[in-house]
Amino acid sequence: MPTAHPITFGPQVCARLNEGATREWLVPDGVGGYAMGTVSGLRTRRYHGLLVVAGDTPASRNMGLASLDAVVTLPSGAVVRLGVHEWADGAIAPAGHRLLAGFALIDGVPRWRWRLGAMVIEREIAAVHGRPAIAITHRLVTGGPVRLTLEALCTWRDAHGERTADGPPPAVTTAADGCVVEDAYRISGPGFTPAGEWFRDVRHRTEDERGLTSTEDLWYAGSFHAELGRPGEIAEVSAWAGDLNDQPPPAGTAVTAARARNRAVVAAAAPGDGTQATLALAADAFIVHTANGPDVVAGYPWFGSWSRDTMISYEGLFLATDRADEGRELLRAYAGTLSEGMLANTADTGKVEYNTVDGTLWFLHAIGRHVAQTGDDDLAAEMLPLLRDVITYHLSGTRYGIRADPADGLLRAGAPGHALTWMDARVDGVPVTARTGKPVEVNALWINGLATVLDLSARTGIPPGPAERACPQAREGFARHYPAPGGLLHDVVGGAGEDPVLRPNQLLAWSLPHAPARPDRATLDRLGAALLTPLGPRSLAPGELGYAGRHRGTPAERDSAYHTGTVWPWLTGPWVTALHRVGASGADLLTDIEGHLSEHGLGSISETADGDPPHRATGCPFQAWSVAEHLRARRL
Repeated sequence: MPTAHPITFGPQVCARLNEGATREWLVPDGVGGYAMGTVSGLRTRRYHGLLVVAGDTPASRNMGLASLDAVVTLPSGAVVRLGVHEWADGAIAPAGHRLLAGFALIDGVPRWRWRLGAMVIEREIAAVHGRPAIAITHRLVTGGPVRLTLEALCTWRDAHGERTADGPPPAVTTAADGCVVEDAYRISGPGFTPAGEWFRDVRHRTEDERGLTSTEDLWYAGSFHAELGRPGEIAEVSAWAGDLNDQPPPAGTAVTAARARNRAVVAAAAPGDGTQATLALAADAFIVHTANGPDVVAGYPWFGSWSRDTMISYEGLFLATDRADEGRELLRAYAGTLSEGMLANTADTGKVEYNTVDGTLWFLHAIGRHVAQTGDDDLAAEMLPLLRDVITYHLSGTRYGIRADPADGLLRAGAPGHALTWMDARVDGVPVTARTGKPVEVNALWINGLATVLDLSARTGIPPGPAERACPQAREGFARHYPAPGGLLHDVVGGAGEDPVLRPNQLLAWSLPHAPARPDRATLDRLGAALLTPLGPRSLAPGELGYAGRHRGTPAERDSAYHTGTVWPWLTGPWVTALHRVGASGADLLTDIEGHLSEHGLGSISETADGDPPHRATGCPFQAWSVAEHLRARRL
């Protein structure tokens, strides 16, 4: 059985911050929290830390244990600091990355090895899956004896913000084997000695690039101490939230269990090769269990659950990895959010919102794929009445002007100040790509959804309702309005006029199971010449009005470029599917991403990338729909 590719780096990457600090690792806890950092050990984001705890929803996270800095006292009495921090003035101190012999990510468990002459010390980090708990081990590999001190740098703040010494320090109380911080989380380990000091002006260089506040202050809560006398001896530290009296397993045991669990996740997905195995393990990071059942984190480190992302990702995350039972539970839970024919979109804002035209249509698609691949006619019978209501509302009209045009059966949407498609970025409340009218992928999804209802009706014997008449009308309307010169499709019709700009949205009209159009290879090649990059299609072709080749700068600058040239790896899935439909192979597109698995979010695929070469990755380093669509496309 193939296993996930090990990802390893030597000192030429680890010991050079411009190399090692741009490669990020993630250890998810299965409930929305995580540990995250860089190969070099430098915290470059406000989101980097060893214990990041999810709240009532995966989006409401708090940063807890930020860093556990190792300090080694050699037999000679010399003191060597293995941690690494950057400060507001640009200084790097300590600079423990210079002693790194290597980094390895094997079976989802990150491992560092520092060489101090004849002595090697190894650190591993793992999550206790299913609870907000992290295990950290330090092992003497060769040499010794050595005295090891582990300094706990702490905070308790919203993961999106900062905490500084201008306010009160975190309240720390000493426990029998460590300390409790803010009554929110506990750290346990050997020989705890309390401290109490601000480490001021810790810098996060990536936040500088993102135009955000880049410094914070950390509280030195205390240190743990262990004597490692001979090779094989370990120092174990655990940090956890939730029930602070429910101590997790010893850290060494937790690391072993995490590695075994990750191997089992990969084996259950029955991957065809090492890359599929790597993606199957990456997919596991996004599937979380909350008080309401299974859910999907759209991306790490800052996203929570978004219904559009969840439904686009559904087939790749659940059906391509043998997790259909969890998926069924998720679909039933999401169905409970339907209102006026629309699916709730996001919990990131802390409230229920109904503000997409396509999220609901992707929900119909996900149900259709689940039933088609699993034969779950019971779910089909349960969902079909709800889906008929969705169709009825869309035909008669629902929020934001979403309504099928009686003249051609196509779905129209738009409201001032709102961007309802997946191209939803706004700057100062103004949509960058409003796409008011009848967007091409929305109507491809609409027709696909209508046909899905007909399929479910045929399977169950339950009448399909208005979809029976609406589907052929919409298909005819699509064939009449969307074709553009050269075999391409208009991006939006029925708005301020036909929109011939080269965007990738037309891929959905060629790739969905009930696609309303069919390309030829020449058309795909023509589109590819303008849009394709090694990380996937651009969101707008170079040369088009408003094209932005760099997804950089302040939040407003980044949002302006988000869908006007930025590369979106998730769209590789529809592109490969469209090629498959015309009898062509997309293997070269899927192979392109393999190098990316070891250059940004390790073992995963990023949210976005610059439209211009060298297509540097941007956005979340770990993105659900990017992974899911690559995984799905590899199963074609």
